[in-house]
Amino acid sequence: MVDSPSERRTSHSAAMAVRILAPLLICMLAGCATRPGPEVLTPVAASVPAAKVVTVYVATTRERASPRSNVFTNARARELNYAEFKISIPPRHQAGQIEWPQMPDPATSFTTVQQNVLDRQTFEQRIAVRDGRPGRLKVGVFVHGFNNNFQEALFRLAQMTADAEVDGAAVLFAWPSQAKVTDYVADRDAVTYSRDQLVDLLTMLAANRSIAEISVIGHSMGAWLTVEALRQLRLARNNAVINRLNVILAAPDIDVDVFRAQMDVVGPLSTPMTVLVARDDIALAWSGRIAGARQRVGTLAVDDPRVEEAALKANIRIIDISTLKASDAFNHERYANLAALYRRLAATESDGADHDLRRAGAFIFNAVGTTLSSPFGLAGSALSGQ
Repeated sequence: MVDSPSERRTSHSAAMAVRILAPLLICMLAGCATRPGPEVLTPVAASVPAAKVVTVYVATTRERASPRSNVFTNARARELNYAEFKISIPPRHQAGQIEWPQMPDPATSFTTVQQNVLDRQTFEQRIAVRDGRPGRLKVGVFVHGFNNNFQEALFRLAQMTADAEVDGAAVLFAWPSQAKVTDYVADRDAVTYSRDQLVDLLTMLAANRSIAEISVIGHSMGAWLTVEALRQLRLARNNAVINRLNVILAAPDIDVDVFRAQMDVVGPLSTPMTVLVARDDIALAWSGRIAGARQRVGTLAVDDPRVEEAALKANIRIIDISTLKASDAFNHERYANLAALYRRLAATESDGADHDLRRAGAFIFNAVGTTLSSPFGLAGSALSGQ
């Protein structure tokens, strides 16, 4: 029997409703907590000797709530706004977690202890200074993902900075997410709006010779924004900027075909781009369904020989991090747990104990040994020319 036009319309509407509402239903079932508001940005004077204080610099396309305020709305700024936050990390902090304050208390929770409104010149000067002295420093830029408010992105970067114990500057690039699970399209427009400003930030950092290394971590929809910025830099022939970047895409919410087209323009990077994936990422599974059953890069299967071949051709390192414990109900934020393993990974790489940490291909991450292994065995070695 052939369905009538009205029945087909009804069926289509029902399918669309499922696509749009399913993430919200999952969120409700998972018991999503109340979102942190701007009150967590208010500095608390109390201090705890054993607490660690990390500094996060901010460049954002969000509007300020008022001209001299570091409360940021979801409105779109015409130019980048800059800020500096000092966040206290509690003595009993658990790696990979954010101890959100019910009542701000440095002894038990992440707490803002200082904040400053910065102009562009002051921002540029401060990120290139460590302990009051200029030097050849490392800078890490974090581009957050879909459905994040400003406070969530800020404290996430503070968590990763504290866990990694990186001796350098942490910079948050915050774009104006609506921070609503139902506003996927609005967030996609917001990252598109923010491309020029991310290019501007990366160009500024690359031009500063006090900075030795620049790493860019793009999570989820922020990964799409990151690759779009690279594409824009390449089209403008700003190769010197691209050559200074170490790019990491965590659970990238990018259509596979779109990513292939982006990388055709960007081309192989001098330092292999790292892509962190997991096939059980629920958030990306729903994103793919919303997009018409289009697979996302963040769910690629590293044991697929075609993925290995494509990674080698594009000089990309694709790493399955499914062995890491997920800190969220959607298996979408595993990357946050990598920060605590940073020093062991860096030591392994500097010792030359595992050359896989520095080359392109498809790998599985061993969370216990902090090493990578090929899922292909001899086949993988043959493909990589080993």
